[in-house]
Amino acid sequence: MKISLNWLKDFIAFEEDATVISKVLTDTGLEVEGLEKFEEIEGGLEGLVIGEVLTCAKHPDADKLSVTTVDIGADAPAPIVCGAPNVAQGQKVVVATVGTTLYPAGGEPFKIKKAKIRGEVSEGMICAEDEIGLGQSHNGIMVLDTDLPNGTPAKDYFKPETDQVIEIGLTPNRADGASHFGVARDLKAAFRRPTIFPDLSTFKVDNQSNPVEISVENQEACPRYSGLTISNVEVKASPKWLANRLKSIGLAPINNIVDVTNYVLHGLGQPLHAFDLAEISGKKVVVKTLASGTKFTTLDEKERELTDKDLMICDDTKAMCIGGVFGGINSGVKDSTTSIFLESAYFSADWVRNTATRHSIKTDASFRFERGTDPNMTVNALKYAAMLIKEVAGGEISSEVIDIYPSPIADFEIDVKYKNIDRLIGKEIPHDRIKEILGDLDIVLSDETEMGFKATVPPYRVDVTREADIVEEILRIYGYNNIELEENYGADYLAAFPTPDKDKIQSKTTDFLAALGFNEIISNSLTNPDYVAKTELWDPALNVEVLNKLSEELGVMRQTLVFSGMESLKYNINRKQTNLKFFEFGRIYTTSDGEYQEKEQLALFLTGDQTDESWSVDKKSIDFYSISSTVHKILDKFSITEFDSVPTDNPVFDYGLDISKDGQLLVSLGKVNRKVQKVAEVSQDVFYAEFNWAKMLKKYGKKILYKAVPKFPEVRRDLSLVLDEQVNFQQILELAKRESKKLVKRINVFSVYQGDSIGEGKKSYALSFILQDENKTLNDKAIDKTMNGLIASFEKDLNAIIRK
Repeated sequence: MKISLNWLKDFIAFEEDATVISKVLTDTGLEVEGLEKFEEIEGGLEGLVIGEVLTCAKHPDADKLSVTTVDIGADAPAPIVCGAPNVAQGQKVVVATVGTTLYPAGGEPFKIKKAKIRGEVSEGMICAEDEIGLGQSHNGIMVLDTDLPNGTPAKDYFKPETDQVIEIGLTPNRADGASHFGVARDLKAAFRRPTIFPDLSTFKVDNQSNPVEISVENQEACPRYSGLTISNVEVKASPKWLANRLKSIGLAPINNIVDVTNYVLHGLGQPLHAFDLAEISGKKVVVKTLASGTKFTTLDEKERELTDKDLMICDDTKAMCIGGVFGGINSGVKDSTTSIFLESAYFSADWVRNTATRHSIKTDASFRFERGTDPNMTVNALKYAAMLIKEVAGGEISSEVIDIYPSPIADFEIDVKYKNIDRLIGKEIPHDRIKEILGDLDIVLSDETEMGFKATVPPYRVDVTREADIVEEILRIYGYNNIELEENYGADYLAAFPTPDKDKIQSKTTDFLAALGFNEIISNSLTNPDYVAKTELWDPALNVEVLNKLSEELGVMRQTLVFSGMESLKYNINRKQTNLKFFEFGRIYTTSDGEYQEKEQLALFLTGDQTDESWSVDKKSIDFYSISSTVHKILDKFSITEFDSVPTDNPVFDYGLDISKDGQLLVSLGKVNRKVQKVAEVSQDVFYAEFNWAKMLKKYGKKILYKAVPKFPEVRRDLSLVLDEQVNFQQILELAKRESKKLVKRINVFSVYQGDSIGEGKKSYALSFILQDENKTLNDKAIDKTMNGLIASFEKDLNAIIRK
């Protein structure tokens, strides 16, 4: 639910900014989930000023251009080349200064730059109304009739409306907060300021020329029904103030009559419906149910089959509207409408909820009715709407207010004891403060004693029916944050998280790798010194030699786990087991200057085919991406989601990557060096990863952040880039993140090509870009702006060619 702060000020006075209002509302139980800016004119006319054309002459090299000098309030006049046919000396005009971004109607935004046009310097732009979003006309520049000084911001002349809009995640129990006035009532209690209700003192019935007879046959489903008629109205577009109010909360204006009903709905929380009086047969409105199987076509042009549990608004011959849910296709306000019947009712929440669910219809009206509206609001909302309709559509009120309310809905009466308030809150709040809070919430106290009181709750608070609900009302206004936590509250379960148990983490990792199809190996820490000597990839001086060695083949402690795993691979491959996945937790050892070092590592080994031979699956060898996928899954299990990845210089690999976090190397992975394979006598390619286990344990489970699931959809766009073959995906990724980190959420390579058709030394990447805005649905303008920015960056920084 969106709330406009400008609109909210109609119901309560405040000077606090949107951040403060958001915090206060959240503390009172109306949780603010988002904050956005509304601009009547996109860009708010920033950078646009009022200027005066001092000189105007024909461009020497272009018949349709003029060279002007314009006083924009700067030290010197601005030279501007203008293509408008109506530009002339002495005009007051709107000028976009250098550096201003313009948002034209129906076009892409663009920035004004200093330029030369056919050899003449131009430092700005004299604007037409469509070029700044004020209208659709492009017949010529705007010529203003104003005495404002040159250089005055254009927004001071046009006064475009801006607003702050907060989005409230309304819980089902807070039906009372489903309007601007409802939100104001909470601020009234929080700030201890009065609310402002629309002044109805000037309401009057002009005549009784168009009365309507109303009959409510089903009073269980419709306890209260109010209405009146308004004649001689003119259906047209709404005035600017009304349209802007609706636009600010995401509603599209329709016409002045319908817009008023929506305005009152979101302002006061009372749904209304306007019927074309000419479509009401016999000038009779009957609230009743119809026989099961009756067909009815709603405003969305869908024919629906009714049941005898659907409350209908009918005339003397036909159904016109599903009560509290949705209007009919013929009875609503049209351009030709001249008289209306305006309905304001209180419908049973149960009946509306069942009907809306049965027909899968959810409207702004049903949203409120099925949670519970205020039965005491119908007549006031009706009068307010009638006055507004007269203001924006003319006409006169042509009937008395008809109000059928045979059995008024009673207030809730609740007995409350102070001891229960203290017990449930855990703190003694002064009785005077309790009375203040409840009074500010329109809850009347009576039968007061030292022990307690009787609370009378108005029926619009459908969620306050028990003593515990009264306590909750007190607490949410007093402030949950004002309840101190003390030792005797038994909050010891909030103890600090224990240090992760490394044995449990290793056990969980073992189970996880086993679930991925890996087998664990445990090998000897003693190894053959020839491995280091023959490969020449490690420094023999770092070997830790065994003094009482059993054999020369086991003469040193291992510097790496790779040879231990290669020995196991060799043993299995020689016995025709070629598709292998191994892992090992082990230690490596080195010495330098008499100092000995011991490090724990986790090693992964992959070789052979990705799956066993099968008729249903194509044969595919294990590759770098197989080991990379497993490594990333382990990092994800450790909640390590953001890290740096660079090509490795580890000698054990032919090629591979180093993955680091906060400057600490966590894992190296890649294809095992051919020298290592040859010395280990393993003939097939092996892919290997080694984790620094101690550093992995330190990163385990740290900084686990929750981010709410976005409510707005993703958008995918694809690009095909031809690049120099030395450009890697990491460069593309980093550039894309830098240029458009706000909207681009994921980038994926789904095709790579190298061949004669794109040239030697080149490769082609086909990329998918997933774009998403957490605060609103993306439109084509924002998507195209982002993609065009990425394309420009790829072309400039990576020398990319975009394939069409």
